[in-house]
Amino acid sequence: MLKTRISLVALAMIAATQAQANDQAESKGFVEDSQLNVLLRNAYMNRDYKDGNKDKSEWGQAAIGTFSSGFTQGTVGVGVDAFGLYAVRLDGGKGHSGAQGIDFFKKGDSGNAADDLSKGGAAVKFRVSNTVLKYGDQMPTLPVLNYDNARLLPESYTGTLITSKEIKGLELNAGRFTAESRKSAEGRDSGGLKSINVLGGSYKFTDQFTAALYASDVEDVLKKQYVGANYVFPISKDQSLTLDFNGYRTKLDNSYVRENGITGDDNKIWSLAATFATGPHSFTLAHQRSTGDSNLGYAYGGYQKDQRRVGDGGSTIFLANSYWSDFNAEDERSWQLGYGLDFTAFGVPGLTYNVAYVRGDNITTSTSTGGTEREIFNQLKYVVQSGAAKDLSVKLRSSILRVSQKSSEYNISGNEVRVFVEYPINVF
Repeated sequence: MLKTRISLVALAMIAATQAQANDQAESKGFVEDSQLNVLLRNAYMNRDYKDGNKDKSEWGQAAIGTFSSGFTQGTVGVGVDAFGLYAVRLDGGKGHSGAQGIDFFKKGDSGNAADDLSKGGAAVKFRVSNTVLKYGDQMPTLPVLNYDNARLLPESYTGTLITSKEIKGLELNAGRFTAESRKSAEGRDSGGLKSINVLGGSYKFTDQFTAALYASDVEDVLKKQYVGANYVFPISKDQSLTLDFNGYRTKLDNSYVRENGITGDDNKIWSLAATFATGPHSFTLAHQRSTGDSNLGYAYGGYQKDQRRVGDGGSTIFLANSYWSDFNAEDERSWQLGYGLDFTAFGVPGLTYNVAYVRGDNITTSTSTGGTEREIFNQLKYVVQSGAAKDLSVKLRSSILRVSQKSSEYNISGNEVRVFVEYPINVF
């Protein structure tokens, strides 16, 4: 059914382009609108696990090259997007690699992490008016399929995606992907995904209010729906209140439940965050709640091939209380208090600081109820504003996570440190 809907929506969007003003008419050409960028990323992650669990850490240097051509002129514009990725492992291994939550370099059959990895991909794209059809290797950023770019190398997917912006403020998306490239492994289909269909869109009703509705179907795994709404209420020149709501409903396939020994198949999770910004300060209060009978809680991301996970993107969690822990266990309720500071007002442009405290309770596992977890998150980031190193960024992040004994089946206590240094280069 979802495949049929995608086809009908795609045809309707393409047909609508004939009567709309279009960006394609403004195309300067394949070469003239081309861009080539390289991102140099040095990343380190360390997880100091508690309760006798072995510590894990990985460190690597990556080069992420992305090329985006312009579109040829005419009624139908044609272009190409491509990327090339390379990473080298800088740590010595020594048994510290292999954590799913870090996953810089996948372990091979020998049990050792790879010394380096490289891969690339390309997609051809067609544009009519303000509608683009792209086929090939892509990095989608949708609420129900959002590639993970928070580690050393990014994930990517192979398939077709149609993006239409024919009406001002309205974006429609329809797509089908049949392969997933794991961020820590070579190959176009290293994730084991059979297929995922996605459909939905977002609409900016006013300058202050935006809403989105999406659905996905991961073959033989699950069906998922998402709803989101964001409202920014301006109070004065330098004060505002932002309300952000996000919610998912997930239904696991019966075959997936049986094969993986899962209890229950349904989950609903939502979060509502209120952020008050005044000058350089921001204050956040958020609540998140998970309900349903699935002992997986909210399921997302990972790799079906050897992790028996979902495969719909490692960042497919548009929820307020997602830091090291996602606070997404069965029946979990969580609250967040957050604070942010922009040091520009104090004469240090480019420097920001964020801190958050999140506490979850009412966690259900197969052996207990009423479990708890809590996390203290800190992040300091600086972006160079001028000179030869302009746009170079340094991000220092830490989390202290403590999980009660009742919740040990769901999560694990530990201290996490992340250090990311990134330098973007605009070649042309």
